[in-house]
Amino acid sequence: MQSHAHGGAVRQPGRAAFAAFMGTTIEWYDFYIYATASALVFGKLFFPSGDPFYSTLASFGTFAVGFFARPFGGLVFGHLGDRVGRKKALVATLAIMGVGTVGIGFLPTYATAGALAPALLVLLRVAQGIAIGGEWGGAVLMAGEHAPQGKRTFLASFAQLGSPAGLILALLAFRTVGHLPREALLDWGWRVPFMASALLLVVGVFIRARVAESPEFTAYSKRQKPARLPVVEVLRNAWVTVLLCLGANVIGVAGAWFVNTFMLNFTTETLGLERALVLDCLFVVAFIQLFTQLASGWIAQRVGAGRFLAWAAGLAMLSPYPMFVLVSTGRPVAIVIGIAIAVMCMSSSYAVMAGLMTDAFDVGVRYSAISLSYQSCAALAGGLTPLIGTVLAHEWPGQWWPLALFYSSLAAVSLMCLLGLQRRRMHARAASVMAVME
Repeated sequence: MQSHAHGGAVRQPGRAAFAAFMGTTIEWYDFYIYATASALVFGKLFFPSGDPFYSTLASFGTFAVGFFARPFGGLVFGHLGDRVGRKKALVATLAIMGVGTVGIGFLPTYATAGALAPALLVLLRVAQGIAIGGEWGGAVLMAGEHAPQGKRTFLASFAQLGSPAGLILALLAFRTVGHLPREALLDWGWRVPFMASALLLVVGVFIRARVAESPEFTAYSKRQKPARLPVVEVLRNAWVTVLLCLGANVIGVAGAWFVNTFMLNFTTETLGLERALVLDCLFVVAFIQLFTQLASGWIAQRVGAGRFLAWAAGLAMLSPYPMFVLVSTGRPVAIVIGIAIAVMCMSSSYAVMAGLMTDAFDVGVRYSAISLSYQSCAALAGGLTPLIGTVLAHEWPGQWWPLALFYSSLAAVSLMCLLGLQRRRMHARAASVMAVME
């Protein structure tokens, strides 16, 4: 009996990493189908106006609303996760995301329900935001806290793999319905990817239910009583680290939405490229991102997360210039290579930040702390990036250099904050050594 229990414990790190991957894949699929729909059809269906610019802006506005709801979700589920356990919080986030996404698939459009249609869309978008706000921190911790110490960076990165995997599924879904005649796509075709989420939800809940609670959290709960208000302790004792983690995440978060959401709109509206061509190119790049992230977690485990992330952010500052030059040619291979250059730099940073942040905070307040850092970054950098990109493209029609400078500045913020985090860790390590010597 004991050896069987031990075998289960040995399998738990792999099972936890796989469950984190599956859970975040489902959450990101739901988030990305909204992003893709907001770039392609929501402007026409829910925000009709004479000017496509204002329809797109309104559509991306509801996209941003989901991001602004994410810190709230991070606070609520971070609190639950630090007090009653990671596992319970994660099952709840999956259920809320499923209801929000499937609900969007049943919504009436502006043509049939008037102003009620966009109001309901915003409400369900808020539900999506709250769910993914709570999901990310718990998934990262379940993977990281189950991992043996020498593998934490690598196994925590599995939660981040859900982003490219969810994008692949979302693009597959929209590629399938994208071949429909335009009338059918706008009538019922766009609803199918949202309704398909119900199947994924059942699979995700089943897999997640088979993972044990985080051993680190369980041990901590036995040692002492959980903090009454974990987020208050975080803001009192670790607010500088929270701000630095927020900034360090900027290129990984904003870069993803710049490349996968804004570029879809820019290439079709500004450059006049075919929607199907751009979706096909993004589909290929999503596979490149998936393998880049796997490799990044493995390499960073060996060379050190801090050093790896600084290099990734530095290269990300240079990446938008070849991207725009190549994408502007309109040739499929050039588009794939151009976007892949930016995505490889951005996703390398995104993959490894999870492990770095897990180590930055104490176990008793960790869910609240990393959720607050990451989701606040998502609200500011992720939600506003497609909006700012749309405005820049409108102000400088046909020019890509303002967009490239904007992207470089996002990467520069991450680089400066990463260097700040490393400096703080070195000081903390030196202080602990001095305390031992005394």
